[in-house]
Amino acid sequence: MTNDKKTLAVIGGTGNEGPGLAARWAASGKYDVIIGSRQAEKGERVAAELNAQLGEALLRGMANEDAVAACDLAALTVPYSAHRPTLEGLKEALKGKVLIDVTVPLAPPKVSHVKIPAGGSAGQEAQAILGDEVQVVSAFQNIGAAHLDDPERAIECDVLVCGNKKAAKAEAIALAEAAGMRGIDAGPLQNAVVVEGLTAVLIGINIRHKVKGAGIKITGI
Repeated sequence: MTNDKKTLAVIGGTGNEGPGLAARWAASGKYDVIIGSRQAEKGERVAAELNAQLGEALLRGMANEDAVAACDLAALTVPYSAHRPTLEGLKEALKGKVLIDVTVPLAPPKVSHVKIPAGGSAGQEAQAILGDEVQVVSAFQNIGAAHLDDPERAIECDVLVCGNKKAAKAEAIALAEAAGMRGIDAGPLQNAVVVEGLTAVLIGINIRHKVKGAGIKITGI
Protein backbone atom coordinates (compact mmCIF):
# COMPACT_ATOMS: atom_id res chain seq x y z
CA MET A 1 0.00 0.00 0.00
CA THR A 2 1.57 3.29 -1.09
CA ASN A 3 1.68 6.49 0.94
CA ASP A 4 -0.07 9.15 -1.14
CA LYS A 5 0.39 11.93 1.42
CA LYS A 6 2.20 15.02 0.26
CA THR A 7 5.31 16.01 2.18
CA LEU A 8 5.05 19.53 3.54
CA ALA A 9 8.05 21.51 4.79
CA VAL A 10 7.35 24.30 7.27
CA ILE A 11 10.34 26.59 6.73
CA GLY A 12 11.21 28.49 9.88
CA GLY A 13 8.79 26.21 11.66
CA THR A 14 10.24 26.85 15.11
CA GLY A 15 8.87 30.40 15.56
CA ASN A 16 5.49 31.70 16.71
CA GLU A 17 3.19 30.66 13.89
CA GLY A 18 4.96 27.66 12.39
CA PRO A 19 4.64 25.06 15.16
CA GLY A 20 0.88 25.51 15.58
CA LEU A 21 0.21 25.23 11.86
CA ALA A 22 2.58 22.28 11.52
CA ALA A 23 0.90 20.41 14.39
CA ARG A 24 -2.55 20.89 12.85
CA TRP A 25 -1.40 19.79 9.42
CA ALA A 26 0.30 16.72 10.86
CA ALA A 27 -2.67 15.84 13.07
CA SER A 28 -5.01 15.98 10.06
CA GLY A 29 -3.34 12.85 8.70
CA LYS A 30 -3.22 14.41 5.23
CA TYR A 31 0.43 15.49 5.17
CA ASP A 32 3.86 14.24 6.15
CA VAL A 33 5.19 17.34 7.91
CA ILE A 34 8.79 18.43 8.32
CA ILE A 35 9.78 21.23 10.69
CA GLY A 36 12.55 23.23 9.07
CA SER A 37 14.98 25.46 10.92
CA ARG A 38 18.31 27.15 10.26
CA GLN A 39 19.72 24.56 12.65
CA ALA A 40 18.69 20.93 12.22
CA GLU A 41 18.91 20.34 15.96
CA LYS A 42 16.34 23.03 16.66
CA GLY A 43 13.97 21.61 14.05
CA GLU A 44 14.36 18.17 15.59
CA ARG A 45 13.71 19.53 19.08
CA VAL A 46 10.52 21.35 18.10
CA ALA A 47 9.30 18.33 16.13
CA ALA A 48 9.84 16.13 19.20
CA GLU A 49 7.94 18.60 21.40
CA LEU A 50 5.01 18.65 18.98
CA ASN A 51 5.02 14.86 18.71
CA ALA A 52 4.84 14.65 22.51
CA GLN A 53 1.91 17.10 22.49
CA LEU A 54 0.11 15.09 19.81
CA GLY A 55 0.90 11.74 21.44
CA GLU A 56 2.25 10.33 18.19
CA ALA A 57 5.45 10.62 16.13
CA LEU A 58 4.00 12.57 13.20
CA LEU A 59 6.61 15.25 12.51
CA ARG A 60 10.30 15.29 11.62
CA GLY A 61 12.84 18.06 12.08
CA MET A 62 15.52 19.07 9.58
CA ALA A 63 17.62 22.00 8.45
CA ASN A 64 15.64 24.26 6.12
CA GLU A 65 17.62 23.21 3.04
CA ASP A 66 17.08 19.50 3.69
CA ALA A 67 13.40 20.05 4.49
CA VAL A 68 12.81 21.84 1.18
CA ALA A 69 14.74 19.21 -0.77
CA ALA A 70 12.51 16.50 0.72
CA CYS A 71 9.14 18.24 0.32
CA ASP A 72 6.41 18.43 -2.31
CA LEU A 73 5.28 21.87 -1.12
CA ALA A 74 6.50 24.34 1.47
CA ALA A 75 5.14 26.93 3.87
CA LEU A 76 7.30 29.88 4.91
CA THR A 77 6.71 31.12 8.46
CA VAL A 78 9.64 33.43 9.18
CA PRO A 79 9.72 37.05 10.40
CA TYR A 80 9.89 39.63 7.63
CA SER A 81 13.48 40.48 8.59
CA ALA A 82 14.47 36.91 7.60
CA HIS A 83 12.23 36.74 4.52
CA ARG A 84 14.65 37.71 1.75
CA PRO A 85 17.78 35.94 3.05
CA THR A 86 15.82 32.74 3.70
CA LEU A 87 14.31 32.71 0.21
CA GLU A 88 17.58 33.57 -1.50
CA GLY A 89 19.22 30.62 0.25
CA LEU A 90 16.44 28.21 -0.76
CA LYS A 91 15.76 29.46 -4.31
CA GLU A 92 17.25 26.49 -6.13
CA ALA A 93 15.67 23.90 -3.84
CA LEU A 94 12.22 25.45 -4.25
CA LYS A 95 12.18 25.28 -8.05
CA GLY A 96 9.13 23.46 -9.38
CA LYS A 97 7.30 23.64 -6.05
CA VAL A 98 4.48 25.64 -4.46
CA LEU A 99 5.43 27.99 -1.65
CA ILE A 100 2.78 29.17 0.80
CA ASP A 101 4.11 32.48 2.16
CA VAL A 102 2.77 33.30 5.64
CA THR A 103 5.12 36.24 6.15
CA VAL A 104 3.80 39.64 7.27
CA PRO A 105 5.90 42.80 6.72
CA LEU A 106 5.57 44.17 10.24
CA ALA A 107 7.87 46.94 11.44
CA PRO A 108 8.59 46.65 15.19
CA PRO A 109 7.91 48.31 17.52
CA LYS A 110 4.86 49.69 15.65
CA VAL A 111 3.44 46.30 14.75
CA SER A 112 -0.13 47.63 14.74
CA HIS A 113 0.74 50.02 11.87
CA VAL A 114 0.35 48.72 8.32
CA LYS A 115 3.68 48.53 6.49
CA ILE A 116 3.70 48.23 2.70
CA PRO A 117 7.11 46.98 1.55
CA ALA A 118 8.93 48.18 -1.54
CA GLY A 119 7.77 45.14 -3.51
CA GLY A 120 4.08 45.71 -2.70
CA SER A 121 3.72 42.73 -0.36
CA ALA A 122 5.86 39.98 1.11
CA GLY A 123 4.15 37.55 -1.26
CA GLN A 124 5.01 39.61 -4.32
CA GLU A 125 8.57 40.04 -3.10
CA ALA A 126 8.85 36.28 -2.65
CA GLN A 127 7.69 35.72 -6.22
CA ALA A 128 10.20 38.27 -7.51
CA ILE A 129 13.04 36.62 -5.57
CA LEU A 130 12.16 33.07 -6.60
CA GLY A 131 11.10 33.64 -10.20
CA ASP A 132 8.51 31.89 -12.32
CA GLU A 133 9.72 28.38 -11.51
CA VAL A 134 8.14 28.64 -8.05
CA GLN A 135 4.42 29.23 -7.55
CA VAL A 136 4.01 31.58 -4.59
CA VAL A 137 0.73 31.77 -2.70
CA SER A 138 0.09 34.21 0.16
CA ALA A 139 -2.08 32.86 3.01
CA PHE A 140 -2.55 32.35 6.78
CA GLN A 141 -1.34 35.82 7.83
CA ASN A 142 -4.52 36.69 9.74
CA ILE A 143 -4.54 33.64 12.04
CA GLY A 144 -3.09 34.55 15.43
CA ALA A 145 -0.67 32.17 17.10
CA ALA A 146 -3.00 32.09 20.12
CA HIS A 147 -5.52 30.20 17.99
CA LEU A 148 -3.00 27.56 17.02
CA ASP A 149 -1.58 26.47 20.37
CA ASP A 150 -4.17 23.74 20.91
CA PRO A 151 -4.61 21.45 17.85
CA GLU A 152 -8.06 20.47 19.16
CA ARG A 153 -9.33 24.03 19.41
CA ALA A 154 -11.83 25.20 16.78
CA ILE A 155 -10.71 28.31 14.91
CA GLU A 156 -13.41 30.79 13.96
CA CYS A 157 -11.34 32.49 11.26
CA ASP A 158 -11.22 32.34 7.48
CA VAL A 159 -7.99 32.14 5.49
CA LEU A 160 -7.70 34.53 2.55
CA VAL A 161 -5.60 33.00 -0.22
CA CYS A 162 -3.89 35.14 -2.88
CA GLY A 163 -1.96 33.77 -5.85
CA ASN A 164 -1.67 33.80 -9.61
CA LYS A 165 -2.26 30.09 -10.25
CA LYS A 166 -5.53 28.34 -9.39
CA ALA A 167 -3.86 24.99 -8.74
CA ALA A 168 -1.40 26.56 -6.32
CA LYS A 169 -4.19 28.39 -4.49
CA ALA A 170 -6.06 25.08 -4.26
CA GLU A 171 -3.08 23.67 -2.33
CA ALA A 172 -3.36 26.49 0.22
CA ILE A 173 -7.11 26.10 0.51
CA ALA A 174 -6.62 22.38 1.18
CA LEU A 175 -4.10 23.26 3.89
CA ALA A 176 -6.61 25.64 5.47
CA GLU A 177 -9.22 22.89 5.55
CA ALA A 178 -6.71 20.41 7.01
CA ALA A 179 -6.01 22.92 9.80
CA GLY A 180 -9.73 23.25 10.56
CA MET A 181 -10.43 26.52 8.76
CA ARG A 182 -12.11 27.73 5.59
CA GLY A 183 -9.84 28.87 2.79
CA ILE A 184 -11.19 31.50 0.41
CA ASP A 185 -9.74 32.46 -2.97
CA ALA A 186 -9.01 36.18 -2.57
CA GLY A 187 -7.65 36.79 -6.05
CA PRO A 188 -4.19 37.40 -7.53
CA LEU A 189 -0.96 37.72 -5.62
CA GLN A 190 -1.06 41.53 -5.80
CA ASN A 191 -4.07 41.42 -3.45
CA ALA A 192 -1.77 40.09 -0.74
CA VAL A 193 -0.89 43.69 0.15
CA VAL A 194 -4.37 44.05 1.65
CA VAL A 195 -4.42 40.65 3.36
CA GLU A 196 -0.99 41.14 4.90
CA GLY A 197 -1.95 44.64 6.03
CA LEU A 198 -4.99 43.27 7.83
CA THR A 199 -2.62 41.53 10.25
CA ALA A 200 -1.43 44.86 11.64
CA VAL A 201 -5.05 46.00 11.91
CA LEU A 202 -5.95 42.84 13.87
CA ILE A 203 -2.95 43.31 16.17
CA GLY A 204 -4.19 46.82 16.94
CA ILE A 205 -7.68 45.48 17.67
CA ASN A 206 -6.18 42.90 20.02
CA ILE A 207 -4.26 45.61 21.86
CA ARG A 208 -7.15 48.03 22.19
CA HIS A 209 -9.67 45.39 23.24
CA LYS A 210 -7.22 43.41 25.41
CA VAL A 211 -7.78 40.15 23.54
CA LYS A 212 -5.49 37.73 21.70
CA GLY A 213 -7.66 36.20 19.04
CA ALA A 214 -9.15 38.84 16.73
CA GLY A 215 -9.72 37.31 13.31
CA ILE A 216 -11.78 37.70 10.17
CA LYS A 217 -14.79 35.89 8.73
CA ILE A 218 -16.19 36.40 5.23
CA THR A 219 -19.98 36.62 5.18
CA GLY A 220 -22.36 35.87 2.36
CA ILE A 221 -20.64 32.73 1.04
